[in-house]
Amino acid sequence: MQESVTEFRQLDLADTLLSALDSMGFVAPTPIQAASIPLLLTGTDALGKAQTGTGKTAAFSLPLLNKLDLNQHKPQAIVMAPTRELAIQVAAEIKTLGQNVKGLKVLEIYGGASIVDQMRALKSGAHIVVGTPGRVKDLITRDRLHLDEVHTFVLDEADEMLKMGFVDDVTWIMEQAPETAQRVLFSATMPPMVKEIVDRFLREPARIDVAGENRTVAQVEQQFWVVKGVEKDEAMMRLLETENTDASIVFVRTRQDTERLADWLSARGFKAAALHGDIPQSLRERTVEHIKRGVIDILVATDVVARGLDVPRITHVFNYDIPFDVESYIHRIGRTGRAGREGKAILLVRTNQIRMLRTIERVTKSRMEEIQLPLRDAVAEARLNRLGQELEAQKEESSLEAFVELVEKLQETIEVDAATLAAMLLKRQQGNRPLFYKGPDPMVAAIEREAQRRDRRRDDRGERGERGDRRERGERRTYNNADWDTYQLQVGREQGVQVKDIVGAIANELGLSKEFIGAIKLAPEHTYVQLPKKMTAEVAAQLKKLRIRQNEVKAVVVEGEVLREHRGGNRGGNRDGNRDGNRGGFRGNREGGNGRRDGERRFDRNRGGDNRGSFRGERNHSNGAPRRERKPRFED
Repeated sequence: MQESVTEFRQLDLADTLLSALDSMGFVAPTPIQAASIPLLLTGTDALGKAQTGTGKTAAFSLPLLNKLDLNQHKPQAIVMAPTRELAIQVAAEIKTLGQNVKGLKVLEIYGGASIVDQMRALKSGAHIVVGTPGRVKDLITRDRLHLDEVHTFVLDEADEMLKMGFVDDVTWIMEQAPETAQRVLFSATMPPMVKEIVDRFLREPARIDVAGENRTVAQVEQQFWVVKGVEKDEAMMRLLETENTDASIVFVRTRQDTERLADWLSARGFKAAALHGDIPQSLRERTVEHIKRGVIDILVATDVVARGLDVPRITHVFNYDIPFDVESYIHRIGRTGRAGREGKAILLVRTNQIRMLRTIERVTKSRMEEIQLPLRDAVAEARLNRLGQELEAQKEESSLEAFVELVEKLQETIEVDAATLAAMLLKRQQGNRPLFYKGPDPMVAAIEREAQRRDRRRDDRGERGERGDRRERGERRTYNNADWDTYQLQVGREQGVQVKDIVGAIANELGLSKEFIGAIKLAPEHTYVQLPKKMTAEVAAQLKKLRIRQNEVKAVVVEGEVLREHRGGNRGGNRDGNRDGNRGGFRGNREGGNGRRDGERRFDRNRGGDNRGSFRGERNHSNGAPRRERKPRFED
């Protein structure tokens, strides 16, 4: 059936629906539509496995519309969606598909909106109800939503719905469904909870699986940038200014980050707004309407509220934070590249998140292109070009004559020539987004450091055999306290900092490999870290600018042996607070057996005395047994 259907006109759909599809420019159904519509028209229960962007909304909406009896007053179909945004979007698409069906009433119901208005709308009649499970259950319980004439129940994005905790509500609603009603379930994945719903409520369902044919992923150009050289906020600014965007969504993980980043972008002249679950529903709807109309150009959003957004203007999706799972990534980039439109998705990924990136590539069967962040001069040039285009569009306006007189008056008042006055106005115009930069671009240094790291890795591979020979001869690289300075960083556990954040920031931003990072001691309000005395001036300058988890570290050198409890120490065989000396290596001294002292956590890459070959730690073996090397263990 799927292969034989090449046009909507081959399907047994009403002329009113076919004419609406023609006016929308849709001729050929997507695979999920070609497979689902003929089955759903027969009233068969169905289980569809399909991801976002495959056209599944029309796949179940067209059969619903085709079977409606417009003379009936009570709802004939219930469509349940996991979020308010998706419910609104589904209802809007059903209305669009049924635009030529005279008298059609589609009602969306969800929490956060007036339940009184929704009860009033139900009383006046609705053919199709689209809602979230919580509000659907509430209205059924109040005896305002009646199911006795419902012939179809649809669960859209069932996996996400159940993951969000709606399993009890969905189960209760399905128990109220008439025995004769058709049950349709669409899900991107089939976790155990979804299978339980299927086994319990669907009767010998037809199975439709086009999960591997996600056209959204194929339609969207995917790129990634490895975070280095500059903070992610500046990276976002550079990308937003140099990419050819219309409207964009920037995905972050938390509500706090949506507000912070939206404010940061707005302060720099971008038309940005935050969108998250704690924003009142009326304001969320207004924000979505604003991006549709061009009042704003950038949404900074969390995953959940962005589900169901379908804004034709959205050309770019920026993943400021990498998602926790592949499904979330697919839903994110599905906000662009919809209905045959092209789109682009750019992911900002840290070095320790590369594995997740490769997992996304493997599951989506796609390959992302690594890109370099635009240099500052390119950003300034883009700003100047944009300003030139705006001025070009204004130069023919008749209202400029009045401003010419003002310019002449200003020249006389402040006694400057026209060029100087224009320069003054241009400087005022640029605000927080300069048209040119002074000083070196930190990205240049980051690119050079990356090239040097790659060269070192190649050299290391070539010298690996030689190092092995040196170890066999007993030759070891040695380090002692004279090699290090101890720095105090003004960040600690109270800022959510972990040892891995310290190591990652120093390695990425300063370009130091891990062998040049010494002992680390993490405390509630600060951190001590050892760095080489002989750092280049460039690295020292980068250290002064270093930020960890958006906090300035304000690194200062401290005197005295603040890490002395890690140096030498009793490596013997007693166990009064210390581990057995024969189990030295990188576990170090444990005070009181819990590895802490004065409430501070400690990590030391260089334990076991001053002679520490290649930071692996040497053990004293009195029995002459061969030495076994252990890799460093990062703890916090």
